[in-house]
Amino acid sequence: MEKYFNINKDLISLAESVEEELIPVFKKFEKNELLCSSKVLSAFQRNQVSTTDFIEVCGYGYYDGGREKLEKIYSEIFNAEDALVRPQIMSGTHALALTLFGLLKYGDTLISITGDPYDSLQSIIGLCGDSKNSLLQNGVKYEQIELVNDDFDITAIQNRLKKGGVKVLEIQRSRGYSHRKSLTIDKIERVIKAIREIDNDVVIMVDNCYGDFVEDREPTDVGADVIVGSMLKNLGGGVAPTGGYIVGKKDLIWDISEKFSAPCVGKDLGANMNQLKSFYFGLYNAPSAVCSSLKTMAFASRILEKLGYKVDPLFDEKRTDIIQTIDFFKSDTLIKFCQGLQKASAVDSQFMPVPSEMPGYPHEEIMASGSFNPGSTIELSCDGPVVEPFTAYMQGGLTYNYGKLGVLLGINHFLEN
Repeated sequence: MEKYFNINKDLISLAESVEEELIPVFKKFEKNELLCSSKVLSAFQRNQVSTTDFIEVCGYGYYDGGREKLEKIYSEIFNAEDALVRPQIMSGTHALALTLFGLLKYGDTLISITGDPYDSLQSIIGLCGDSKNSLLQNGVKYEQIELVNDDFDITAIQNRLKKGGVKVLEIQRSRGYSHRKSLTIDKIERVIKAIREIDNDVVIMVDNCYGDFVEDREPTDVGADVIVGSMLKNLGGGVAPTGGYIVGKKDLIWDISEKFSAPCVGKDLGANMNQLKSFYFGLYNAPSAVCSSLKTMAFASRILEKLGYKVDPLFDEKRTDIIQTIDFFKSDTLIKFCQGLQKASAVDSQFMPVPSEMPGYPHEEIMASGSFNPGSTIELSCDGPVVEPFTAYMQGGLTYNYGKLGVLLGINHFLEN
């Protein structure tokens, strides 16, 4: 590192001592990587993936065997009945919007049981912004039940379900821009069991963004009806240039697919945009990319904690997503860290991010992302609203060494400036 980057020598020494502490933590990540790799490889082999499955099908996209096989593989990996995996799904936010509008009609009730939704989901619901096309504007009713001590309020959830009239319960696995902890699969399993004690028909939907392949189980393994994710996050593996996925029960996936395309057309329509190879390859690479990201975040957590900053999760805590938060308490430090991370990127390192307004977000944001696929958050990136306590939300790292370099150069930049 010293040969190519002017990193403070004391910081390099600190990094070396941190890595010694992280050896047992990294072994846990590697064990889960092997399990997820086995899950993916066996699904590829069972379904006899062939180079002919990567062929472009254009036009309307009828009779696309490669697309259908990929969706079958997704459903098997997630222990679900069906899947919708498409390049036309542009982001996690788009996947969530498709799902909610596909499941909810005028007069239906949606309840978030994880408190305030993520910023962009608030716009979809209609809690902020002035869209005439939000769920609330379309006659969907919305309620929310707060978390208690970073866990589900099972009593409040069961009491509300006893009153009836609820169509969809939404669970946000990741913390979003809040300061609560992300929700483990164990916690999600407990609340789903409690929900089913009262109501067997309510649809349980999980926003799985940032959580795929982090644990040895997924929400559908523990009873979730539908889960939603983005190919620009974990399951794209740093390879897929766009896209999203929705997996779950067959009838629900069909309802959502009709919102995706058109009534009575559903999943049968949609050219693959010549992206099938990148989707297969991205999924194949995802266990490795997620493991590298987790190592990068654990490294960042420990070294920044040693430098005196508040971090969550701690380096040796159980992780359920690839996000690491750092409270910098000063806007200048947050901005300089993001700028340093941008300078550490392989792409667009010459640019300097500054706080600005972002569509769908209520506050000015600072975003650092020198990624090969713009917006990809399985690649090392960092962002945050420029409001107290000036928290950086960091994620990604396609390889651990690139991730470590990014973190060190980010730290080095604010220490020197």
